[in-house]
Amino acid sequence: MASDAVQTPITDIPAAVTRAIGLLATDPSAAAALAREILTLSPDNTDGRLVLGSSLRALGDPGAAHAILSPLADTLPASWVAQFELAQVLLTLGRSREAPAPLARAVGLNPGLAAGWRLLGDLQLIGGQVGAAQQSYDRLLLSVVPSRLRAAAEALAEGTLEAAERLLRAVAANDPAAAPAMHLLAETLARQGRLADAETLLTHALAAAPNLILARLSYALLLTRLGRHEAALAELDQVLARDPANQRARMARSAVLTELGDYAAAAAETASLLTVFPDQPRAWLAHAIGLRTLGRADEAIAAYRRCLELDPGCSEAWWSLANLKSYRFTPQARAAVEAALSAPDVTPEAQANLHFTLGKAAEDDGGYAEAFDHYARGNRIEHDRRAYDPALTTALVDASTALFTPAFFAKRAEWGVPAADPIFIVGLPRSGSTLVDQILASHPTIEGTRELHDIQAFSDWIAGPNRAQGYPAGVSSMPADVVAQLGRDYLSRTRPLRKLGRPMFIDKAPWNFLHVGLIHLILPKAKIVDVRRHPLGCCFSAFKQHFTQGFDFAYDLEDLGRYYADYVRLMAHFDAALPGVVHRVIYEDLVQDTEAEVRRLLDYLALPYDPACLRFFDNPRAVATPSSEQVRRPIFTDAMDQWRHFEPWLDPLKTALGPVLAAYPSPP
Repeated sequence: MASDAVQTPITDIPAAVTRAIGLLATDPSAAAALAREILTLSPDNTDGRLVLGSSLRALGDPGAAHAILSPLADTLPASWVAQFELAQVLLTLGRSREAPAPLARAVGLNPGLAAGWRLLGDLQLIGGQVGAAQQSYDRLLLSVVPSRLRAAAEALAEGTLEAAERLLRAVAANDPAAAPAMHLLAETLARQGRLADAETLLTHALAAAPNLILARLSYALLLTRLGRHEAALAELDQVLARDPANQRARMARSAVLTELGDYAAAAAETASLLTVFPDQPRAWLAHAIGLRTLGRADEAIAAYRRCLELDPGCSEAWWSLANLKSYRFTPQARAAVEAALSAPDVTPEAQANLHFTLGKAAEDDGGYAEAFDHYARGNRIEHDRRAYDPALTTALVDASTALFTPAFFAKRAEWGVPAADPIFIVGLPRSGSTLVDQILASHPTIEGTRELHDIQAFSDWIAGPNRAQGYPAGVSSMPADVVAQLGRDYLSRTRPLRKLGRPMFIDKAPWNFLHVGLIHLILPKAKIVDVRRHPLGCCFSAFKQHFTQGFDFAYDLEDLGRYYADYVRLMAHFDAALPGVVHRVIYEDLVQDTEAEVRRLLDYLALPYDPACLRFFDNPRAVATPSSEQVRRPIFTDAMDQWRHFEPWLDPLKTALGPVLAAYPSPP
């Protein structure tokens, strides 16, 4: 066909251009040959140049295509085709950060360009612009729905959810089996928080139209929100089987695999995304985080550095490097962090990251006053961004000690599910709980998972809308069947994380100390291990660790001291109310005589001693906490007293701890 196109003399250039455009989809080689002949006759013919550039891109020569399309896009600012072709060739060249500008022009000129909206949404999502990405995906949906649904899709895209629901219910009344309408209505309800109704609609939509890819992707994302990650993964796999280039599905799949604890597969997905978006700093950041979790520290450092080459102001990457205990900052790196901190557009969140980074760099260099100053500044920013009230924690502890009495448990002695599978490791962050977790996960009968949120979710459900008074008070009115159901629900929700099939597994959420009473009620045979570290060492280690979420008490020394004191008081109560139920590990004792403490711990768990527990650092499992590096090395003692370098600034912490400090390791 190509030879015919060249051999036929061109007598009508517009007709030849039309013929070349028609050849693009079926025979780009013939289209290129015909375009070259057109340009021989008419060198300034922009349509001919556009066909040639497009055909070269299709033929796998993006460099030559870019040389034609880049100036042509400037020449033809009103041509959506030229803008879209340039965006696609930029992506192929690995210059995806340059693609949003021509893409925005393309979809502005042609709002019905579904492929343009999809690509723009993908680029925004991989770049961390979640809100903008959702807007682009909404416009993608608008561009593909039937005309009778466009008004509703427009209302959804504009965020007028009541109008969208009204319009869609009118359509559904006339055609209740219309799958696209059910999909749109499900999206509308999900954004209103009506997740169960949205799930029902999407199930029906996919039963009616199994190949409706956008609906299936919406279903997968909804299942993720519902915490049903195995089901979400199955749906995402179906999406990718039909549409392997669906990068939004691939990004979602990486997140779901992380939630399922399959960090190796998640890292494979982020590596795949980097082949498409090699110049996206946040893609490198996500990949680096996965590599660190897998213990591949050198590769993680290289990925963090690549992220920073692309975006020297990426505060998360700087803090992630600082959080690697083996990494040391050069003077040049510190100067780059300081430059990022001085940038005029730096956000409060980024400022906090960078202050924590400079604090760690100064501490490594022995500049403790400078380090504390940076830690304090970072914590102040985070403290001001949150609304933590220590009185609420104290009230929760007061209510728990009043409710969970020996008489309370005696009355409910036969309740719950008598499964001995779970081991709950509780305490405060930075207490040594990751070390205990790694030791136990090295035993052949115990599987480590991660910090799970299921018990917290149960407490939130019990609390209902009025969290201040609803929990733990609501536990007292729960009947036996509900208590047992919660136990069964916990076991079913955690089952997907138990990939090794071992008899016991670990839930290492430290905040579960607040829920020991609920845990013992719904799972009376579960084991509870309380890991406790010296209050100054534990609290200051938390103060200098930048927790981005989940530990709002950790951004102020006084709040930390009060939280630690409440923790000690609550655990002392359970020692009395549930004698022998909780086993305590004192971190300093574990470090000084590891084997003796491990034997005590295994005796409590009714497990035989296994020497693999002492070689926990050989365990290749993924570890997702800040202590991931330490637990890959033999126990060392040099970090136990690091807080003493900062003792001149710890008076607010000491005062808040009160008698707990002098009484450690016992309660006052």
